Amino acid sequence: MPLLYVALAVVLLLVLMIPLKMNGFIALLLSSIFVGLLVGMPLDQIWETIGDGLGGQLGGTALIVGIGAMLGTVMADAGAAQRIATSLVDKMGIKRIQISILIAAFVLGITMFFEVAFVLLIPLVFVIARQTKLNLLWVALPMSIGLSTCHSFLPPHPGPAAVAGVFHADMGLTLLYGLIIAIPAATFIALTWTRLPFIKKINPAIPEGIVTNKTFKEEEMPSFGSSIFVALIPVILMAIDAFSTVFLPEGNSFRHAMDFFGSSEMALLIALLISMWLLGPRIGRPLKDVMQSCSNAVKPMAMIILVIGAGGAFKQVLVDGGIADYIKDITADWNMSPIVLAWIIAALLRIALGSATVAVMTASGVVLPIAQASGISMELMTLAVTCGSIAFSHVTDPGFWMFKEYLNLSVPQAIKIRTTYTTALAIIGLIGVLLLNMFVG
Repeated sequence: MPLLYVALAVVLLLVLMIPLKMNGFIALLLSSIFVGLLVGMPLDQIWETIGDGLGGQLGGTALIVGIGAMLGTVMADAGAAQRIATSLVDKMGIKRIQISILIAAFVLGITMFFEVAFVLLIPLVFVIARQTKLNLLWVALPMSIGLSTCHSFLPPHPGPAAVAGVFHADMGLTLLYGLIIAIPAATFIALTWTRLPFIKKINPAIPEGIVTNKTFKEEEMPSFGSSIFVALIPVILMAIDAFSTVFLPEGNSFRHAMDFFGSSEMALLIALLISMWLLGPRIGRPLKDVMQSCSNAVKPMAMIILVIGAGGAFKQVLVDGGIADYIKDITADWNMSPIVLAWIIAALLRIALGSATVAVMTASGVVLPIAQASGISMELMTLAVTCGSIAFSHVTDPGFWMFKEYLNLSVPQAIKIRTTYTTALAIIGLIGVLLLNMFVG
């Protein structure tokens, strides 16, 4: 019955948003209330759970989206995003622009959370699409696919890092094995999905108000060096934090300092402050006009933030309603390969709950005793769980709503694109883990 409740809630959400054209924020709240009633939550607890889920989702996401949007807008308004876009097109050519964007997504995505890298790269994607007249999805999909792969497959992202801790897997080996799978998987999907007929038929417009529509002259843009420097500041700080976490002891003072300065929120804030100083004069009066750019950046983010928060509320109702425990119970006696079992459980939880982190943590707890007795590499077991967690991203996934809103897609279009590519990545990831197990298992 619990899985039926999830299915009914998803159906209600789709009906509200597709035929009835209801706003995503309101539809998610109504669906959250509906599933809370179905699972028998006390009425007063439903709103408490919704508040916890919304607040928990936005606790870091709102800061990331807000500061990242400001940084992206300052870079765009100063011409830095156009400079990077122009340099990429000039050096790689339009025919190789997808490879350029995918490389950028991997460089940023290895150390940065999906949301951070997404809001940092999306202005660049908009500028490239506008300048080259290419379909927005032709440029945006390789970016999103690369970032999704890094976020779900590779430590130090929270899900993979947490599972590696549960399995006592070596973080460095997990990252190495993950890269062996992730790079070819993301490259294949990124270059294939944009060429599929049902994807090519979708041609969304660039959302209004997110980036500047101004086209800069050569002399108006900052240098490529200063532009790329500002963009890479968060990457450098977060990479240092990641390496210090892996290689330095817990009591080390430098590691302790980098926990603060290398956090995604602080790294983006530092980059924003430096961008104000370095790029601000190109916008106009150094502070007043830069502040106006920051204000303009936040306005179109309001609904995106609300929708992402409501997605977190929907997920929390499902978690508190006992769905995770139910799936854990029904799969406890399955007799199959621990790698496949881990992948299936993570995928089922991902479908039901939306949260990849909740899915991987629950799945790792289920399969840990089996994994320990199987003799399979704990690093590969980690990847089996994390690969499963990327599958079937749909309306219960807050990342789904970020993808939909930024790329100006309808719900059916987002399902056709994101749900299919995340599932394909998950399947290829499972195949990669099984192949690696033949050599290192």
